[in-house]
Amino acid sequence: MGQTEQCIPRDADQRAGRAAADWRTPLQLLLVGAVFGSSFLFMRVAAPEMGPQLLVGVRLACGALVLLPFVWGARRQLPLPRWPMVALIGVINAAVPFLLFAWAAQRAPAAIGAICNAMAVLFTALVAFAAFGERIGVRRALALLAGFAGVVVLATAKASGLPLGPAVMAGTAAAFCYGIGMNLVKRHLGDVPPAAAAGATLGVAALLVLPLALAAWPAQPASPAAWASAVVLGVVGTGLIFIPYYRLIQRIGAPRTAVVAYLIPLFGALFAWLFLGEPVTAKMLLAGALILGSVAVSQRAR
Repeated sequence: MGQTEQCIPRDADQRAGRAAADWRTPLQLLLVGAVFGSSFLFMRVAAPEMGPQLLVGVRLACGALVLLPFVWGARRQLPLPRWPMVALIGVINAAVPFLLFAWAAQRAPAAIGAICNAMAVLFTALVAFAAFGERIGVRRALALLAGFAGVVVLATAKASGLPLGPAVMAGTAAAFCYGIGMNLVKRHLGDVPPAAAAGATLGVAALLVLPLALAAWPAQPASPAAWASAVVLGVVGTGLIFIPYYRLIQRIGAPRTAVVAYLIPLFGALFAWLFLGEPVTAKMLLAGALILGSVAVSQRAR
């Protein structure tokens, strides 16, 4: 009888804890999606003044510094022989896609990069199939085709009379880099704590981009708004946000956390409309529906 009485409050506490966690999860998913989506707003503000190289250099350096304590804590899991692979992943999963998205942000509304970013989920599955022999299935293959159809629709769109094709291609190439990088992280850094792996790859990428950033330093000083956008993008959107993001993965699993992929384009377009007055055209909506629908089908197929 005494043991039963002792278990009652413990069970009640466990139920209360689960209820609190369930209540927090949607809010944390919204937070992560909003922060990742805001990255495209900050790039749109900073890239035209700073240029892609300097913007990405600041972004990488700030993000790496925020995650440096995690890298130090996992230093035994990152011996010297592993760093060439860390450098390769840093180039593929950070330096190159960040540069491509920043280049696109100079030439197209923020929503374009945010929509293209969702293709990373599909490209991860495609690379896993093509390079590592993972099954893809008919449903996921059809989802990939639908996603590519969305890219074609987006590439034929215009904003303020200017074609969006080059920016769409850059954003799609960046998402493809993410697809390769995610597979490499899974296979070569799977035993490293995620925040440490992210910090290590960002740090190496920052060192590699530094010469480009110095060489492309803008002749005209960038405004305080551009610098603030770059720093916030690095500290919050590239560093701090990975902490709740990885905690979500640990608590609810990667498949449920993948809902963030649907939120990023929505918040990206919303913030660009609210703060920059950038319109969302019918073709953007159609392309976004095709791409996000294909991501949903792909995730369900998993």
